[in-house]
Amino acid sequence: MTQNPVPEDWRAANRANWDERVPIHADGAFYDVPGFVAGREVLREFELAEVGEVAGRSLVHLQCHIGLDTLAWARRGATVTGLDFSEPAVAVAEGLAKEIGATTARFVAADVYDAVEVLDGRTFDIVYTGLGALCWLPDIDRWARTAAALVAPGGFLYLAEFHPFADILAEDGRTVETDYFRRDPMVWDEPGTYADLGAATTANVTVEWQHGVGEVLSALVTAGLRVEFLHEHDLTLFPRFPVLERDGGRYRFPEGQPRVPLIYSIRASRPERIRASRPE
Repeated sequence: MTQNPVPEDWRAANRANWDERVPIHADGAFYDVPGFVAGREVLREFELAEVGEVAGRSLVHLQCHIGLDTLAWARRGATVTGLDFSEPAVAVAEGLAKEIGATTARFVAADVYDAVEVLDGRTFDIVYTGLGALCWLPDIDRWARTAAALVAPGGFLYLAEFHPFADILAEDGRTVETDYFRRDPMVWDEPGTYADLGAATTANVTVEWQHGVGEVLSALVTAGLRVEFLHEHDLTLFPRFPVLERDGGRYRFPEGQPRVPLIYSIRASRPERIRASRPE
């Protein structure tokens, strides 16, 4: 992380960063797009168990990137809509949908805060948000109001996200190094991408925010949703700390080392008798 000033247009900086990395992600080994096209499952086991049966249900995936998770739900029978602010990412997702014959999938290029308007006020049985999404948003309350407004009566929001506690630890995965309660924007200026650390890139400035688990829960409740569960998981998708050991396609702390949560998941429903507040 640098001490650079926050760009005047943080959204444009983040979008440029993601736009440039779309072809790297689509063509690289990290996402293994050919494997996905051939039928590889990309959804995590705990997500499948916690979301449950989706066949015949409508699902919107907020901040869907190149659409692999979105299309994985389509393969399981959901009618899906993916939304992302990166037009190149949406173009890749649309191409993949055609390639695998996902006729019930559509993708929309838009900022997540504009989702209600862009989707014409439509509501969905399931509002899904995958890993690595919330850190790109400065206002978690606005996000919660937006997500809640998209949940149909009797439906639910499902969030799986990297645990913010892991973000405050040093490289040893044990030592507290930064402030869990930091809420000011963090500006990074780093080349490459988590999917290819050595990739040559030029749009390297990003702006991110840290949101505590309590803030996320409170925002969802305030937005009119009823939290069904908060689960914490001792696995992650990449070697976040050098000490983590690969366990199949996941990473965990080695046997004998104290563990901390690396991912958390929330399911929050909209009872039919409660109207979700609309975003401002």
